[in-house]
Amino acid sequence: MNVASFSYATALIAYLVLTLLLITAWRGRLLGLFALLASLASACWAGIVLAMQHQLLPPGQWAAVAELVRNAAWFVFLSRVLLAERERRSGGRWAQASWWIVGGGALLTLALPLLSRPLGLGPVEVTNAVLLGWVLWAIFGLVLLEQIIRNRRPEQRWGIKHLCLGLGAVFAFDLFFFSDALLLHRIDPALWQARGLVHALVVPLIAVSAARNPSWSLEVHVSRHAVFHSATLTGAGLYLLAMAAAGYYIRYFGGAWGAVLQITFLFAALLFLLAVVFSGQLRARLRVLLSRHFFNFKYDYREQWLSFTTALSRPGVALPEAVVSALGGLVDSPGGMLWVEGEHGGLEFCVQYNWITPQPQILAAEAPMVEFLRRRAWVIDLDEYHADPERYQGVELPDWLCAPSTAWLVIPLLHREMLCGFVVLARGATSTRLNWEDRSLLRTAGRQAAAHVAQHLADQALMRARQFEAFNQLSAYVAHDLKNLLAQQSLIVSNAERHRDNPAFLDDVIHTVRSSVERMTRLMEQLREGVRGEAPQRLDLVLLLSEVVHARSSRAPVPVLETPASPLCVRADRERLLNVFSHLVQNAQEATPPEGRVRLGLDVEEGFAIVEIEDDGVGMSAEFIRDRLFKPFDSTKGLTGMGIGAFESREFVRLLGGDLLVHSRPGKGSMFRVCLPLDDDVQQETAVAGVGHHEVTS
Repeated sequence: MNVASFSYATALIAYLVLTLLLITAWRGRLLGLFALLASLASACWAGIVLAMQHQLLPPGQWAAVAELVRNAAWFVFLSRVLLAERERRSGGRWAQASWWIVGGGALLTLALPLLSRPLGLGPVEVTNAVLLGWVLWAIFGLVLLEQIIRNRRPEQRWGIKHLCLGLGAVFAFDLFFFSDALLLHRIDPALWQARGLVHALVVPLIAVSAARNPSWSLEVHVSRHAVFHSATLTGAGLYLLAMAAAGYYIRYFGGAWGAVLQITFLFAALLFLLAVVFSGQLRARLRVLLSRHFFNFKYDYREQWLSFTTALSRPGVALPEAVVSALGGLVDSPGGMLWVEGEHGGLEFCVQYNWITPQPQILAAEAPMVEFLRRRAWVIDLDEYHADPERYQGVELPDWLCAPSTAWLVIPLLHREMLCGFVVLARGATSTRLNWEDRSLLRTAGRQAAAHVAQHLADQALMRARQFEAFNQLSAYVAHDLKNLLAQQSLIVSNAERHRDNPAFLDDVIHTVRSSVERMTRLMEQLREGVRGEAPQRLDLVLLLSEVVHARSSRAPVPVLETPASPLCVRADRERLLNVFSHLVQNAQEATPPEGRVRLGLDVEEGFAIVEIEDDGVGMSAEFIRDRLFKPFDSTKGLTGMGIGAFESREFVRLLGGDLLVHSRPGKGSMFRVCLPLDDDVQQETAVAGVGHHEVTS
């Protein structure tokens, strides 16, 4: 058998095997039929060329007809693949007749070289026309493949890429082959002889694409063990051939030591091959490589992702339990437990789901299993660990996992490459040994669950921080009120020596001390209960402001109150509103010299009571009002101030539905306007009644 016969015989056998597989696996779909016909046409083409090589058929038109039929079959198949994808993406707008138009156009293009003979052209023109037609065929095939790749979604190209790679290589080879023949007016014998082997080499690629496309109904199944052992034997054979060639050159150039070096080299190469063949780790990697690239996936990942996401967000189930049940649902595990990252770096037990095995509460951050999960992100199969611990690099598991129990898998939860926890799943009634795809699915699902766990931990930390913040804020307000009470007591002590024989002073002292005790009692109750203030009540602002003026009249400048003739009532917590006005009047007195003036005014505007506290003191700049006045814990009084009086006053007024406004100029004084909504019972009365003013001083 010469080279050409061997080449085309190989192509014939390869396409016959592919055709046989497609016939036995065909399920009646049209696209599968076109693939079957294209493979059969290729086998017929190789058989006709082989028969011509052995002079069983006369040379001539048979080769051109076989070339035409084979290319036409592949073009019709590729056109149908392209149009099927476009119909699916365009919602069925492409009619079924569209692909017949493309197929008919392709057949007409293919037939033009054959139709040139009856036109009476000379032999050279006929040959050139045929070669030109074949060049156009190759270009048309490349264009079809480019359109198929372009119209296929990126996530779906894995199923068609082997077909496009194989047929693209064939069309590119044909383009070069026929272009060379057209330019040089002769067919290159070497290219012609290699053409059969080129076509045979792409058959495995076509078979892989057929197996990856269920829509073709071409369920090509080859035993994974057969592929594994075939790949192993093929690799070993190629390795031995390469080593034999290397040994030959060693002996040829080795001189007197050539034979010895050759024997030693071949023995070392054989020993290395045996070590590689019997390496469990390399064999496992080869199995994974073959399974990933030459077989269908075990899972429908779209359905797995949807069901897993739904399980994570089930209503009425706490997130930690949902994480355990969702991961267990992927491998039919009935239950498990979740460990999460603690505040001090270790891992703490969080929750168990359908699990009754006792477990410790804390795992240290430097525990061997925690370090292994953080570094390698592997799913630990406890059955596999007990059978072959070296597979997991000798990592030591906790005693409660090593003891006989129902524990089966340990799944790490990594969020941004940081271990935020792990899940231990229980062994189910139908639990089987995991393969590479199961582990990959569990690792990916673990990363998705880790994002939810990390969010859950962040929410818990934020909730605790807000609780502490609320308690600290309440403590600051209480401390501020106590500071004011302490100032009152200090004032009594400072005046006691001078006025202790004055009965009116003693009465005022008793009243002030009693009021202070009552206020401190309320503050302690509020601090204990975590709630500040009392229930709102109806308050007469005239009486409330008069009380403030009376309390602050012991210091100059004495405040002056201008009140309306009719009462104005609001609804608020009496003590807190009294503190707001007392704080504002106190600030006005401190900012004003003794000979200055502090005025309190009361008016009505559109359903709001307006309390104006005006002074002619030092005033404030616009920048100070904007940046510092209402900023918590920012005080201009040094160590004697806490910096929350103005902030607390504005927040309380806004809580009542009003607002606190400030108008001030440096050296000209300030005016605070407190706007409070009037009580509903008196809004209509104050809206129609005339409001007069009279001045009250103490």
